[in-house]
Amino acid sequence: MALTPDICIRGAGIVGRVLALLLARERLRVGLVAPARDPASGHGDVRAYALSPAAKALLESLRCWPEERFATPVREMQVHGDQQGHLRFAAEAQGVDALNWIVDVPALETKLAEAVRYQGAIEELTSPVSAPLTVVCEGRASQTRAALGVEFSSTAYPQHAIATRIDCEYAHGQVARQWFTPMGEILAFLPLGGPQGKQVAVVWSVRTERVAELMNCEPGFFAAQLADASHGALGAVAMASERASWPLMLAHAQKWVGTMPGRPGESFALTGDAAHAIHPLAGQGLNVGLGDAAELAQVLARRQAWRSPADMRVLRQYERARQAEWLRMSVATDAMQQLFSRPEGTLASLRNWGMTMFDHSGPLKSAIARLAMGTASAQMPRTSFKSD
Repeated sequence: MALTPDICIRGAGIVGRVLALLLARERLRVGLVAPARDPASGHGDVRAYALSPAAKALLESLRCWPEERFATPVREMQVHGDQQGHLRFAAEAQGVDALNWIVDVPALETKLAEAVRYQGAIEELTSPVSAPLTVVCEGRASQTRAALGVEFSSTAYPQHAIATRIDCEYAHGQVARQWFTPMGEILAFLPLGGPQGKQVAVVWSVRTERVAELMNCEPGFFAAQLADASHGALGAVAMASERASWPLMLAHAQKWVGTMPGRPGESFALTGDAAHAIHPLAGQGLNVGLGDAAELAQVLARRQAWRSPADMRVLRQYERARQAEWLRMSVATDAMQQLFSRPEGTLASLRNWGMTMFDHSGPLKSAIARLAMGTASAQMPRTSFKSD
């Protein structure tokens, strides 16, 4: 860079690019390091994320919200237990247009990449440079985090996620559907292609010992397995993409901020998957990561003018706020995973009864819905949403 950046962001995924744009809007000079993509990752074309209203507001403030066909509003969520238990959340009951939006990842990445290219305060780099603050957005396998000596505590779930896309006989009706199976697996169908679409993104959390079979079987057999696990809710289904798979874990970094070893006056902060990982059953992983970006940008924007971006007092504000949010979300998702992974008959009957009772709980159910939508917590500071 012609000038030393105020902040060097290592990792140019969704969270890294959003953070770069937020910081540039605050007139901070940003160096954005974009490592070469791993051609073996296999996730690029099949990923889709459930984004909350708070995440949508953030991306719209950056003018990076994808066009309608790539961002399908969810009007209803249906959750089915393994013994007739059920839950239903409706946007109408919450007084909103949508509970969340299922967003095509390549489309979102394209919008963010274009915005970064046109932002003069951001320079894309091929390797890290020295800066008062280094922000690590490299994902859960971050090499920078490891080089900094930050411990990443993880507990592996006995499951892998399998992601793909399928074409369905019937339209999805803007309904996100999820099934908990008797064998402790979790299947989600997320609507794609706009309100009239017949394609869904699949996220199937399967037992580890079944991954090889399901990843290597014929497409027709895999589609039949999906139709069976979803009880034919959308009729006959056919594969529309390749499959991708990755292990599931609950994880967090020992610390999310600190000083750079051997580099006086420089500090670091971890964001997104470099700082934490949760089970995908609630679809909140990227929402939490975007909340990290919004919080970090806000605490840096409101610091006193004489404080450096490396000031640890400032950075610890970010750490406290986001660790509290991650803990709240991780406890909830881990409890759900543990509850539905147990095969005992008595426990199965109790949890399904509980789901049905909760579905009729009125104010409590509404409160949980607002929490999941990001409208009842400080997931993303609203004050950081301002348009250029």
